[in-house]
Amino acid sequence: MGADSTFSIQDIPFSCRGSWFGISPVIAQDTYADHLHLVSHQSGMHPVLRFEVRGDPAVVATPAMLSWHGEGGRIDLVFEGSDTIRIRGEHLGLRIAAAAAELTPFSGTYLYHDPVDGAHVFTSYETGRRYRITVLAGDVAGSAGVQLLGAGERHVDLPAGADWEISIMEYEAGRSPYSADATFEQAAHAARTRFATFADAVAPWRSERTPAAELAAYVVWSATVAPSGFVTRPAVLMSKHWMDKVWSWDHCFNAIALAAGDPELAWHQFQLPFDHQDPSGALPDSVTHSEVLYNFVKPPIHGWALARLREQTPLDRQQLSEAYQRISRWTQFWLTHRRVPGHELAHYQHGNDSGWDNATAFDDERLLETADLAAFLVTQSRELAVLADDLDEPGAARRWTDIADRMRAALLEQLWDGNAFTARSAVTGQPLSSTSLLAFLPLVLGDELPAEIVDQLTAALRSHLTGHGLATEPVSSPHYTADGYWRGPIWAPSTVLIEDGLRRAEQTELADEISRRFRTLCETSGFAENFDAETGTGLRDRAYTWTASSYLILAAAHERRHAGLQ
Repeated sequence: MGADSTFSIQDIPFSCRGSWFGISPVIAQDTYADHLHLVSHQSGMHPVLRFEVRGDPAVVATPAMLSWHGEGGRIDLVFEGSDTIRIRGEHLGLRIAAAAAELTPFSGTYLYHDPVDGAHVFTSYETGRRYRITVLAGDVAGSAGVQLLGAGERHVDLPAGADWEISIMEYEAGRSPYSADATFEQAAHAARTRFATFADAVAPWRSERTPAAELAAYVVWSATVAPSGFVTRPAVLMSKHWMDKVWSWDHCFNAIALAAGDPELAWHQFQLPFDHQDPSGALPDSVTHSEVLYNFVKPPIHGWALARLREQTPLDRQQLSEAYQRISRWTQFWLTHRRVPGHELAHYQHGNDSGWDNATAFDDERLLETADLAAFLVTQSRELAVLADDLDEPGAARRWTDIADRMRAALLEQLWDGNAFTARSAVTGQPLSSTSLLAFLPLVLGDELPAEIVDQLTAALRSHLTGHGLATEPVSSPHYTADGYWRGPIWAPSTVLIEDGLRRAEQTELADEISRRFRTLCETSGFAENFDAETGTGLRDRAYTWTASSYLILAAAHERRHAGLQ
């Protein structure tokens, strides 16, 4: 795939780095419209404008340009910048209509004709933004609903049978009228160059052995937004479909994928949830343009992730200090607020805290001391000890090492039953077992686990391995559900965490097999939120960045090994 290679607009929205909107038929969760829409992700996901082309035009999407082909003509659309699109028509007409059919004092889209520059302007209550249509060539064929209140059609028509060109510029309350500084061809060339530069930076290793690398790069690039609202830094959303948030563990995989090629953007991804760390040290569940949610947390994989970042890009002393302070507070949250008095092990309060919302591990009890959580805290404490040493704080390094040692001992003594890792009720102390893949995540400890435990886990792990990768529930389990979220489908984060742990435990054969199957899955089925473990079909949101980033992580490592660099 290059800047002119195609992808399915049904699966992946057309957008660009920095923009808060995209062009897509997906206008709500699992809702596909007949026409493409300009869909904003400010103040939530909102379809603002509908693009209607008569007939049944073929839609062709590439990273640089979106086109409609039909009725003897074509329409091309490019992003001139993060807030401006250029649209050019050749003998094909276009109607640009408000997506909302009714205007009220609290909802809908208003259309007016600006007497200052003659532009038509749609102003959206839901996004709090205006969308100025400026004619650059040709003329408007007509309009409807100008200054209309209440219910009714509001649209602007561009003519069929003629050539025309417009811009649509998103802005807040006031902005100078649009003036073109480049031709359409120049804008299209600049768009190609911006994406190609990014792809070359984050996936310079790509080859015929990694055929999905450029599409993965596009999914990440196009889902990146500029700082706005509660998003304090340039941020990679999970998707520019309905999963348009940054969750406080998803961001780690995006950061790792970006680290070697775009270390500044990677650092922003890692730090963003920490910008909203609460007084207790907890990270929010999620951050988006207009809300920060603290109803749940997410698992403390941040020490593991920082170690992976540092393998790829150096951090200066200020960055190390900032990371140390923030991850220390995050770890203390678990040790202080999520441990029953007298218990060494911390607990989740709900499956959502683990990131594995409805996994079978939480069927009988929600408040659980689990092996994955203990393993993450061991790993995080070890990384804090390393950071403390780097920052010349030997006393702190010894304290974090002691915490890690005690947590590891409790994990092995209290949650290993001789055959598998179990969980324990934080309320009753009752041991609980399940067939969830969650119980294998202590493999993230790698060679810090006793060799005999690694061998047993590695052998048992094969019961989860399908032709496409690691099922979160074995397909033979009575609890397995093909589209059951964490009760069967294959997910990117569990794949990356386990593959990494196996490799560090020198279980390279199985690690290679898991990497190969997941990479092949993405090359065949794209970058869905998760995948049917038996068929490999992509499920849920089909443009999920942590899936794309996980492919980039695994593919980059595979190419390094192929080149003898790892």
